[in-house]
Amino acid sequence: MAMLEEFKKFAMKGNVIDLAVGVIIGGAFGRIVDSLVQDVIMPPIGKLFGGLDFASYYLPLNGQPYGLPLAEAKKAGAVLAYGNFFTILLNFLILAFVIFQMVRLMNRLRSPGNKAPEVVVVEPPPPPEEVVLLREIRDALKR
Repeated sequence: MAMLEEFKKFAMKGNVIDLAVGVIIGGAFGRIVDSLVQDVIMPPIGKLFGGLDFASYYLPLNGQPYGLPLAEAKKAGAVLAYGNFFTILLNFLILAFVIFQMVRLMNRLRSPGNKAPEVVVVEPPPPPEEVVLLREIRDALKR
């Protein structure tokens, strides 16, 4: 039972819950970026490269003809699917850039103005009059 209690303490820490929420949101955000790349960005790029789906560009390695769709070419043997790789690479770069911008924004929100902290020098209040009189009496007695 001790291990179960330890796990319960671990799982209920704020960091673990924050991490779980981050993973869930990150997965959903990754799908949004994937759709952005495949449905919005890659079609115009594919149009520039001859009107084909850029993700289906490949180099056949088993003598397949070049005109086959990627799925059929893969069934016929090994292919080097460089178009799909570039699509996924672009997806990653966009996702990394957006996450970088989010972290940058969060850092700006945490420390507004990025000013150096001001040092305020507080002078101690003067001692009460009784303490001053007692010090004078002490000094007089020493003499």
